[in-house]
Amino acid sequence: MSRTIFVTTALPYANGSFHIGHIMEYIQADIWVRTMRMSGHTVHFVCADDAHGAPIMLKAESEGISPRELVKRYAAERPQYLNGFHIEFDHWHSTSSPENIELSQSIYKDLKESGLIYSKTIEQFFDPVKGMFLPDRYIKGQCPHCKAQDQYGDSCESCSAVYRPTELIDPYSTLTNATPILKSSEHFFFRLSDPRCVEFLRKWTNGQSSNGMSHLQPEVLAKTREWLGESQDSEASLNDWDISRDEPYYGIPIPDAPGKYFYVWLDAPVGYLASLKAYCKKQGIDYDDLMDVNGSTEQIHFIGKDIVYFHALFWPAMLKFSGRKTPDNLHVHGFITVSGEKMSKSRGTGISPIKYLDIGMNAEWMRYYIAAKLNASVEDIDFNPDDFMTRVNSDLVGKYVNIASRAAGFISKHFNGQLAYVGNTDALITAQKDAAEPVRKAFEAREYGRAIRLAMSYADTVNQAFDNAKPWLIAKDIKQANHEQKAQLQDICSRALAGFKALTIMLAPVLPNLANTVANNLFSDETPYKWSDISSLPQQIQPFKHLMKRVEPTHLDALLEAPEEDNNQALPGGEAIAETIDIKDFMKIDLRVARIINCEHVEGSDKLLRLVLDVGEGKTRQVFSGIKSSYEPKDLINKLTVVVANLAPRKMRFGISEGMVLAASHANEKNNPGLYILEPWPGAEPGLRIT
Repeated sequence: MSRTIFVTTALPYANGSFHIGHIMEYIQADIWVRTMRMSGHTVHFVCADDAHGAPIMLKAESEGISPRELVKRYAAERPQYLNGFHIEFDHWHSTSSPENIELSQSIYKDLKESGLIYSKTIEQFFDPVKGMFLPDRYIKGQCPHCKAQDQYGDSCESCSAVYRPTELIDPYSTLTNATPILKSSEHFFFRLSDPRCVEFLRKWTNGQSSNGMSHLQPEVLAKTREWLGESQDSEASLNDWDISRDEPYYGIPIPDAPGKYFYVWLDAPVGYLASLKAYCKKQGIDYDDLMDVNGSTEQIHFIGKDIVYFHALFWPAMLKFSGRKTPDNLHVHGFITVSGEKMSKSRGTGISPIKYLDIGMNAEWMRYYIAAKLNASVEDIDFNPDDFMTRVNSDLVGKYVNIASRAAGFISKHFNGQLAYVGNTDALITAQKDAAEPVRKAFEAREYGRAIRLAMSYADTVNQAFDNAKPWLIAKDIKQANHEQKAQLQDICSRALAGFKALTIMLAPVLPNLANTVANNLFSDETPYKWSDISSLPQQIQPFKHLMKRVEPTHLDALLEAPEEDNNQALPGGEAIAETIDIKDFMKIDLRVARIINCEHVEGSDKLLRLVLDVGEGKTRQVFSGIKSSYEPKDLINKLTVVVANLAPRKMRFGISEGMVLAASHANEKNNPGLYILEPWPGAEPGLRIT
């Protein structure tokens, strides 16, 4: 039965460029959407810029531009990311749109009529230096539950506890480092603790949608059970939700409340509906009918695990008690790490999506690798450079593309591109359908890694059959071959190419661009492929053209190379002074005197030297440093230098780098191309701390 599905990803906050976490989520959702469309379902896939809130207001202020200009600047970058990674949303909108303003204010009024909105005067942290009430994310301190340091004012990233900013221990403003003071202000609240909300959420979180899937994954359900109480007989510990902010604030005004604005987390998810409404208007679709509370449209959100609280509690409750359709499923994913480490630009453990594209890496390598790592759980996935290169080269080039490159040549050379099969092909079609169906089901269940494994297993089967048949032996003596032998050669290669087409269909959700290239340029098929096309065996091919290059080590070296400093603010005499930091921040850096015991070139690298350092630990450390352009290894041996000793080890293609040697350079290499490592005065010894 055909389904109508409304799909969104989390709205990206419009105060910065997309990072690899955004791209991972969009790829995950895009694969699922393509899978469902290949089955004949109608899918409306939309997103929007999350364009409100204090961070946008403050960043725009620091740059001397309006918040709208800031949002517009980042919105202009969007197409190169989405098009570059073959991510196809039907529509992209903004939370500052007329549709979102109207819907947010309407939902607020409906909740108010339901008796779930009230106001009260509260004490709130105020930055006496900045002269403004502080949003939760601009207050840090010690978690009142697990005592973790430097936690935000609304929730703890260490233990996931949710609390009020006033509960933090030793709070401070992240804007000025000032100790905030308490000031009174009237705020509006959504009564999440209302028994009606609690009862509804207990049912909804444990429920199933019309598609037979649970609303929540087991891990997410377990978390919501903590927030709602261990059982229906226990008392829930939900706090009412502060949904207002005082001016100055960049957001949607609260009706009949001058100087008050909706907290960004109220209008941001409403942006899903606003984007869909704008899309419906453009397409001539009846939005009200599509999203009728009793209708059959499925509403599905792909989100990260860090925003579950808002999407599993506030969002469904807002929709329910404003008389709107509630979500059918939350598809929650984990984070992406790099070589086991949390992404960090400064440590060189981040992946820039735009850099990935700019250096010429194939977007579908990344789509395939992410798919191979993902499953339906909330696990983090890790980008490992060596694994990435091995998996792409082995699976996509060595197994999948290799089938066509081996078989197509025989067909073009000896049979003028005509395919033919010996005997009945029913068994072949059945085998392909039997192979494709569990792949389709795995993709639909978001078990992408399983789908990839099944597809590659079928690729092994096709390759093995081709190897066992040894068509090259027949082709070697083709002039002496009889009609039966020629037919056998044609059949062997035709079956291999039929398997290649079947694999292309199986992988089409992950490799849409390659699938269209294969369909159009090799088989002359209509695109995009559908799952039902598995039953149609190819009858003719065009001459084979190269389909995919291999990942080279140089690609990964360029991708993972530490980013250059932004020189836009360079002064005539050098680089501008960085932002002021607190002494506590500086004290986190452990700088030590080190002696360079050995130094040598790194084979295969144009920039790196390998240094062996004595940091006074009774053992040596290995550090890779990009100073090859300025030093010969022999000139550094036995020199003293300064190293960041407590920097997390970084896995590189050449080995583990266990620290960072400090070096000075001009901000603009054209003015001064040199790099100068720091040298302590004679008398310093390895292990001395720089203070």
